[in-house]
Amino acid sequence: MTAALVELISKISSGCMSADEVQKVADEAAQAYADPAAFLTANPDINYDDSFPIPLGEWVVVGSLPDTVLFQADSYADLFAQIVASFGPGVDFNLKPKQLNKTEALTALNRIQVQMSSLNKENGGYTLMNFSHLLDDDLQMVLVYGNDVERVQQLAAEVGIAAAPALEALKVALHV
Repeated sequence: MTAALVELISKISSGCMSADEVQKVADEAAQAYADPAAFLTANPDINYDDSFPIPLGEWVVVGSLPDTVLFQADSYADLFAQIVASFGPGVDFNLKPKQLNKTEALTALNRIQVQMSSLNKENGGYTLMNFSHLLDDDLQMVLVYGNDVERVQQLAAEVGIAAAPALEALKVALHV
């Protein structure tokens, strides 16, 4: 399982995490999946109990991702503002977060996806993917290179973490 976690975390972090950081998260998550009780005993600072909707291993992965990798927000404008900030001032975006304030969810997500698809063309652009189960926010996503979407879905399924392209998932949910 550790190898699948390493590959999954590497692909969803798109270079935002070092190989050592990825390996550390994968090792901890694999331990948490294998023996949750022992992991919690060894890590008493972990805030987790059986009422959480996801397994401890998944909790470790989600909780260990930096805010430049896992984007959590209650609105698409806030989500996009986090994405823009994660790229830093050197990347120009045509779309501005405030342009999403008064749009329907599908329109907002489509606009964000069009903008993200135009970046990093050599890797197939970026695809917004829903990641894991929603915890405290209405939106919880990662950016994945377009060329890696299928592999990320395979790896996520292998380790038991929900992951799906956000725009397609929203279209299905809205019956569009």
